[in-house]
Amino acid sequence: MEYYSLNRYLQDTFGQKIYKISLDGGFTCPNRDGTLDTRGCIFCSQAGSGEFAQSRKDSIGKQIEKGKERLKDKIQNGKYIAYFQAFTNTYAPVERLRILYEEAISHPDIAVLSIATRPDCLSEEVLLLLQEMNEKKPVWVELGLQTIHESTAEYIRRGYPLSVYDETVENLKKIGVQVIVHVILGLPGETFGQMKETVSYVAKSGAAGIKLQLLHVIKETDLEKEYRAGGFRTLEMEEYVNLVADCIALLPPDMVIHRLTGDGDRKSLVAPLWSLDKKRVLNAINKRIREKERSS
Repeated sequence: MEYYSLNRYLQDTFGQKIYKISLDGGFTCPNRDGTLDTRGCIFCSQAGSGEFAQSRKDSIGKQIEKGKERLKDKIQNGKYIAYFQAFTNTYAPVERLRILYEEAISHPDIAVLSIATRPDCLSEEVLLLLQEMNEKKPVWVELGLQTIHESTAEYIRRGYPLSVYDETVENLKKIGVQVIVHVILGLPGETFGQMKETVSYVAKSGAAGIKLQLLHVIKETDLEKEYRAGGFRTLEMEEYVNLVADCIALLPPDMVIHRLTGDGDRKSLVAPLWSLDKKRVLNAINKRIREKERSS
C-alpha cells in the first residue's frame, strides 16, 4: 500500500525536490468580511491559516526572496512552489489577482503556482485567469472542503453546499488545473466512518491530490472556546495514525498525498499537543501503513 507522496510526485515531474514558499497576498474571506459571516470558519485562526506565510506588508517578489532565505540551509539554486496560503486567495477583483499571480509566476525560481481558496470563490473570470496562468507554469488550486457531511459543514460555518465543490472541481479540470482538496480529520461530532466517507468522496471526485489535516485547536478561535468548555475531544495519536492508514487505502494509487498530518504553530496550538512532534507522527503513520500492507 505504498502511497504517492508529494516528494515523489515532484521528483517524477520536475526531477528534483521543490520547496514551498507560503505567501500572503493581503486577502480576506467571504466568511469574514460580512458577505457570508464575520466570524470565519470555527477552526480558522486570526492569520487565516497563514501562520507560516511571509508578511503581507512585503511585495510578492520580496516575500519569495525572504522565503528563499529561510530555506537556504535546505536548498540552494533550486526551484520553489509559490503558495498563496493565507485566507481566500481568489477572493479579489481579477485585475488585482492578475498582478499578484503574475509577480509570483514570473519569478525565475518559481516552478508552480499554488492557490488556496474556497470552491465558492472561483468565478468564470477567475477561472479564465487561472487557465492563462496555467499556460505559463503549472497551477494548483487547493480547495477547503474539510467534510462532505452537511451537518458538520454547517457547524464549522463552511458556508457552501457540497454541490458547489463538485461543480468547481469539474470547472478546474476542464481548464487543466490540478485540484488538491483539504480534508480535516477529527471534526467534532464526526465518526471515523464519516471521516472515511469524506476521503472516499474526494477520491472519486476527480481531484488530483489530497491534504489530510488533523484537527488543530488554535488560540483565539471559537473552536478553542468549545474545547475548553468540554464540548469535544481531539483525537489521540494512535487513533489518528490508524485513521490515516485506513484513509490512504481508500485513495487511488495515482492520487498525490500532499499532507498526512499538519504543521501546528507552537505558539498558538492548544490541542492536540502530540502533533507538534511531526517526525514522530509521520514515522508512526508510515509504520502503520507497512503493517497493514503485510497483513493484507
